Amino acid sequence: MLFVVFASFLQVTRVGEYFVNVSFAAAGHKRGGPAKVAVFASGLMGMINGTSAGNVVATGSLTIPMMKKVGYKPQTAALVEAAASTGGQIMPPIMGAGAFIMAEITGIPYLDIVWAAIIPAIIYFLSIFFTVDIAAQKGGMSGLPRSELPKLDTLLRQAYLFTPIVVLIYALFAGYSVIRCGTLAMMTAAVVSWLTPHKMGPRRLFQALEVGARMSLQLVAVCAAAGIIVGVIALTGIGSRFSALLLSLADQSQFLALFFAMCVSIVLGMGMPTTAAYAVAASVIAPGIINLGVEPLTAHFFIFYFAVMSAITPPVALAAYAGSALAGSDPMKTSFEAFSIGLAAFIVPYMFFYSDAMLMQGELVDTVHVAATAIVGVYMLSSAIQGWFFGKAGPAARIALLVAALAMIEAGWITDVIGLGIGVLVFLLQKKYVTPQVVARGAD
Repeated sequence: MLFVVFASFLQVTRVGEYFVNVSFAAAGHKRGGPAKVAVFASGLMGMINGTSAGNVVATGSLTIPMMKKVGYKPQTAALVEAAASTGGQIMPPIMGAGAFIMAEITGIPYLDIVWAAIIPAIIYFLSIFFTVDIAAQKGGMSGLPRSELPKLDTLLRQAYLFTPIVVLIYALFAGYSVIRCGTLAMMTAAVVSWLTPHKMGPRRLFQALEVGARMSLQLVAVCAAAGIIVGVIALTGIGSRFSALLLSLADQSQFLALFFAMCVSIVLGMGMPTTAAYAVAASVIAPGIINLGVEPLTAHFFIFYFAVMSAITPPVALAAYAGSALAGSDPMKTSFEAFSIGLAAFIVPYMFFYSDAMLMQGELVDTVHVAATAIVGVYMLSSAIQGWFFGKAGPAARIALLVAALAMIEAGWITDVIGLGIGVLVFLLQKKYVTPQVVARGAD
């Protein structure tokens, strides 16, 4: 609740617009610039905002028209914003309040959860960045003229507007209570606004509280309903029975159990805010997965990620629907394409299942190795989806890139070498350094 009100403070004082303007000034002139701005701005605002759809509306009203202006189709503009806004829910340190709920449910310290979330969040946003950049290459798009963009040097002189976020992050890592952290951040936003033309006086204060109350209504109603569901599950024993059913179906296979958990998390999350979806899914699924030997942190992160991804998973994809309303595109087509652009997010949880080094649980060398190979893997996955890898990629090249990307899911040196080898071969073929005839003769 407190972070929803904090988001309304940023909105009313126009401090939130500063984040978007900085993103436009830094990346708006780049190839497909507005889409890259959407990725940066939505990640920053989404970690504060408690709902994916709310984040789409907040930042999409600025980024979607700009994306359409440089040549993105309305459908593409809507899905990029939806995927980026959804990713804000997995962005530390706030994770749309998910980090606090996970800490409360699991008993794992908050700082450990935030630390573990860093690499998966970076990989998710890089995958979207790669996708929009490749789409811009494919479509021959350019960025916005610098004359239409805010001046970066002017904005940098207003860097003090980042103070509310800095104070919030410092307070969280200093070990203050969540309520105190949110209160300090709101007070800082109000004080900082006095240095801008949009000073927060009594009228703006009540306006911010009203906006926060309106933004909270849906969250309160759905979370209350989710609390009833969790209570019924606990009292009737459905959770333990479901966990037993999951174990019997999986037949002691962790991979199958996780696959079923993915399906259940997505279904439970359809139409619900992330925090409520995670709370329900964790009470039903997590015990069964943990009983199979999966680490509690990995199990809960796995469930949380797919509860988040339900916002862009058809047929009920609230974030995609919100984006399509702003862009004027077909909601169902937008949701299916948003699912494809966010496909890397469906791969990342399996990556940290196979290697907990991605959750910062291993040696530094293992973490660097897993992160590097994962980044290469999601780039090849994005190229396979877009059909463009240093030039137009045919069906055979796309299949090869998909196989290479999937080979890099398991954090083993052999699979990584195989995936990298396939990727290098496709690159050489695409660049005409090696022709199919030479490859065929080499095979002979």
